Amino acid sequence: MKTDCAHCADKECYEGKDCFGLADRARKAYEGYELKSMRVSGKVEAEHYMKKTRLEELILYAKEMGMKRLGIAFCVGLSSEARTVADILAKQGLEVHSVCCKICGIDKKELGVVKLHGDDGDEAVCDPIGQAMCLAECVTEMNILIGLCVGHDMLFTKHSKAPVTTFIVKDRVLAHNPAGAIYSGYYKKNRFGLPPE
Repeated sequence: MKTDCAHCADKECYEGKDCFGLADRARKAYEGYELKSMRVSGKVEAEHYMKKTRLEELILYAKEMGMKRLGIAFCVGLSSEARTVADILAKQGLEVHSVCCKICGIDKKELGVVKLHGDDGDEAVCDPIGQAMCLAECVTEMNILIGLCVGHDMLFTKHSKAPVTTFIVKDRVLAHNPAGAIYSGYYKKNRFGLPPE
């Protein structure tokens, strides 16, 4: 099967068309946690569409789901942002556990990872699997990503015992707003060779 919804001009699925014949299988997959999550997500969207920020929606979702213990897995370079989010969540009555990317202090040379600051001295590797292990021991009910590197975010999500949502995506060039690269006609043309719209 090949899909290319990105280039579909009609989006007939929005009106109920089952383009790939998966509706029956997909419908049956929504049970238990998945069904509750879909209903809560729909409620948050319907009641707060274009009225609440992503952070406010995250808090509403957690409370509607009955989640009380949240984890934050963050890049050490976004410690200030993680602290602010943790403080906001705590003020909402949520129990917050946070873990930075350097958690286990494993040296990069042990895993054959290229060092950022040259070959001299110790340099701890980012450790998304260690972060996931730590938050699993805290028995978090939802984990929030703040600025993990590309690839590290995937490993964390794969190994997390709790469901994962992303709050901040790291993009140091675009002030942590990666979508800026596709909204800038100049950038699209000069970096990616796409015509400006």
